[in-house]
Amino acid sequence: MSVSIKSAREIELMREAGKILGKVYKEIAKEIKPGVSTYTIDRIGEEIIRSYGCIPEEKGYQGYPASFCVSVNDQVVHGIPSKNKILRDGDIVSLDTVLSYKGYMADAARTYGVGEISSEAKKLIDVTKQSFFEGIKFAKEGCRLHDISNAIADYNESFGYGVLRDLCGHGIGTSMHEDPQIPNYRQEHRGIRLYEGMTLAIEPMVTAGDWRVNFLDDGWTVETRDHSLSAHYENTVLVTKEGSEILTLEN
Repeated sequence: MSVSIKSAREIELMREAGKILGKVYKEIAKEIKPGVSTYTIDRIGEEIIRSYGCIPEEKGYQGYPASFCVSVNDQVVHGIPSKNKILRDGDIVSLDTVLSYKGYMADAARTYGVGEISSEAKKLIDVTKQSFFEGIKFAKEGCRLHDISNAIADYNESFGYGVLRDLCGHGIGTSMHEDPQIPNYRQEHRGIRLYEGMTLAIEPMVTAGDWRVNFLDDGWTVETRDHSLSAHYENTVLVTKEGSEILTLEN
């Protein structure tokens, strides 16, 4: 495993990429409403990314056909946008995208409620988001990678939720996926030591039921095996001596 330490110049470029992605999510959130197709969300999202002079890196990645993954209800991740998939009141929808700015990547995911959602769905979204913040308490120099994993797992499981085993977070920089892999479930060993200048995409993927999933025949979509609701929350994070710096928050 070779985990890159970013230079001051690289960090500034990643900060700018993250700042732009935060703006993209702030704008795309306005489009999440009943009656809108997941295809439309993707099309608008790509236009916003390109309007900032950035490249939507999801599009064409290993053959993926869209700029955003748009996953609805029991779809955990990698849902392919479609003109036939129309958002309805009470749905929850997860968006995941990566953009590049001057060759440097930013990666983030959000789960939104569509119209009026149930209290159970809102709780799942809120807990998933908070588990990210529990995890990044340990994203600082001197901690170990799996301290993050264990904090995420323990928080979600305290609510009886399932945490995916089949997919995980990752390092990020000039490539979408770099070392290290970052599990969201509890690990026996604490993992590698973290150092200032590491950049990590930390992304809890959480289910209201069992953690087991199915990979669909389209080659991309991942859904819960028991068809329970799922939520996803992700940011690109910089490890510092004092603590984590989140690069992709909406302002």
